[in-house]
Amino acid sequence: MTIGSLPPRYRISIDPVRCMECERCIENCSYGVFRRDGERILINSRNCTACHRCIACCPRDAISLEEQPCDYRSHPLWTREAREAIYNQARTGKIILAGMGNALDYPIIFDRLVLDACQVTSPSIDPLREPIELQTHIGKKPAKLDLRRRENGDVELLTPIAPNLRVETPIMIGHMSYGAISLNAQVAMARAAKEAGTFMGTGEGGLHSAIYPYQDRMIVQVASGRFGVNIDYLERGAAIEIKIGQGAKPGIGGHLPGEKVCEEVSRTRMIPQGSDAISPAPHHDIYSIEDLAQLVRALKEATEWKKPVFVKIAAVHNASAIAAGIARSPADAVVIDGFRGGTGAAPRVFRDHVGIPIEAAVASVDAKLRDQGIRNEISVIASGGIRGSADVAKAIALGADAVYIGTAALVAMGCRVCGNCYRGLCPWGIATQRPDLVERLNPDVASEQVANLIHAWTLELAELLGAAGINSIESLRGNRDRLRGYMLDESLMQVLDVRQVGA
Repeated sequence: MTIGSLPPRYRISIDPVRCMECERCIENCSYGVFRRDGERILINSRNCTACHRCIACCPRDAISLEEQPCDYRSHPLWTREAREAIYNQARTGKIILAGMGNALDYPIIFDRLVLDACQVTSPSIDPLREPIELQTHIGKKPAKLDLRRRENGDVELLTPIAPNLRVETPIMIGHMSYGAISLNAQVAMARAAKEAGTFMGTGEGGLHSAIYPYQDRMIVQVASGRFGVNIDYLERGAAIEIKIGQGAKPGIGGHLPGEKVCEEVSRTRMIPQGSDAISPAPHHDIYSIEDLAQLVRALKEATEWKKPVFVKIAAVHNASAIAAGIARSPADAVVIDGFRGGTGAAPRVFRDHVGIPIEAAVASVDAKLRDQGIRNEISVIASGGIRGSADVAKAIALGADAVYIGTAALVAMGCRVCGNCYRGLCPWGIATQRPDLVERLNPDVASEQVANLIHAWTLELAELLGAAGINSIESLRGNRDRLRGYMLDESLMQVLDVRQVGA
């Protein structure tokens, strides 16, 4: 006796009255849910991932989708997900892969933090009539400035200033590599970054020539696999980021399936076509903070000390100690990626169970750096589960200088967060390399949508600052007085260093 097939997760139905049999559902579904059989369109709901492509493309609104009611015996411990994971692994003996971010029902700390607003005794600021400074500089800042007045009366700055990235908004686009996502998706986000006056990460997939026109807005990444890394690549970026860890899979490397390594991806990553791109878990030249500092210096030397170098780590229990060590190296910024950070592919057990929330990680890192008197030595970038402008404001109030967005940018381009990125069949043309699917994403339209999103969040951020009586983003950084906790336990409040509502 065998386990047998599992019940479908979703139920798809077509209204026969509304359906005109145009077959757009067949053409647009890359997962094989629909097929023609004589006079009928047959449905295989087992293949459905709830990507909504068929619904969006149906001209008569004839298609409906609903989650299949659970037909397992109800049990608080042995949920449908737990049982089906066992069934699948019992059949295959393989690690279960997943895409996007953590899918478990953990409390979202951002949603239990509320922002302050001014009234009567402390007037608010109207951003429509008064300036709100949102420009942010990412990099090392001097603790003080030494000046000297020249004989002609001019003032000369004596303090060396490290290279900084100047962003018009504290919202940047995080690292998503060519290979994990399509070239059209990367081009769209690159254009959006330029339009919004911000920066975007390349991921660990090198830099395709189509991105060269936007290279002054690129943060190039050096990961453990060193894919696509050479001196030309390093020199093209506005900044360099060393990827040590990732929020969706702390402690392990990346994996780009060979099916996604097409000719162009092969050329860009400098790997054989069709081969799996497997990044090792560690950098094999980094086994201490001192080794990391040496790599930072090497990258700075290679680029004549003209570019800031970031270090990206996953949010784990000792992230604050690691960040303090990074701050004492020549690195200019530390990126902290929380466990809700998205990914193209990760073992589900890592995505859902390893790491800590970005809110707690940023707060602890900021506190550690302040306690040691080195907060100005490095900028802090928060990443992993940023869903809106309120999350941006709260992350900055907890101690970040800026944030990375990833999944939000993909959603702006049409992503439905179906979580099947690793299969390479994305029907929206985002997480795929299949030419017919890639063509579905119009980079002109997608870039406008991502730029609009960043612009809208920036406007909302200005409104939030104004309501709190703050006229610059710098004054919000680490300003926990502008936060209060709601329905948070006392121990977590201590980690966040915020007071309870009403206090």
